[in-house]
Amino acid sequence: MPNADLAVVRRIEAVGFRSFPATATHYDGTWAIRQTAAHPSKRLNSVTPLDPSDTADIARRLELARQRFEAFGRPLVMRLTPLAPPELSAMLDADGWDRFDETVVMAGPIDKEMFAAAVDQLPLQNVGRWVDAWISLSGADPSRKAGMVEVISAIKAESGLFLVEEPAGTPASAVRCVRDGELAGIFEMATGTASRRRGHAANVLGSTLKWAASRGAATAWLQVVSDNRSAIALYERFGFFELYRYDYRKAPQ
Repeated sequence: MPNADLAVVRRIEAVGFRSFPATATHYDGTWAIRQTAAHPSKRLNSVTPLDPSDTADIARRLELARQRFEAFGRPLVMRLTPLAPPELSAMLDADGWDRFDETVVMAGPIDKEMFAAAVDQLPLQNVGRWVDAWISLSGADPSRKAGMVEVISAIKAESGLFLVEEPAGTPASAVRCVRDGELAGIFEMATGTASRRRGHAANVLGSTLKWAASRGAATAWLQVVSDNRSAIALYERFGFFELYRYDYRKAPQ
């Protein structure tokens, strides 16, 4: 894992929060406590410390966060990026907290070579239709539709919902893009099992980056689970490289 530039991490984390907005965000010092009843995503229901030097009363603050999440009906999940205090990580390790879902944050400059062969594609305007396609492609629980529509509709930055279909009209690959200033975030990249290894993911990603560049974005960034080697290989072909990693922690049962 490369040494992370904390200024870059702070910028990406801020843009990430805006691109995937929680219903409620509270702060305990520099710990961002994000909760969203309508959507079960860990990013929307976890605590993310945002300053390595914020080490005061860690044990007490963990207990207060646990109580807040217990009242909310969900277990406490900590999301630790390079901005988390090492003392906090060490305490969670000592107390037996489980690490899971290590995630790689990648970025790359948007240039014409990234989308030289991409077709011009307008984003979908029907959020519900895109969410239906994404659920079908990703295998997500259909009950998540309402929460997903709510989250996407709450984004204030310019968003684009992209979908590639098979000749028969069935969804093949989908992705969501949020342009926030010169940064373009890539989210929910999904390709159907029957549509893989046919170039659909590369096609929809290229069209998405082409759209983002036309809207003024200069850099694209994304998050991918570290064991998804096929997705990482695709992103590397588009010029993405690793910026930093984060993982989640949950208390032992």
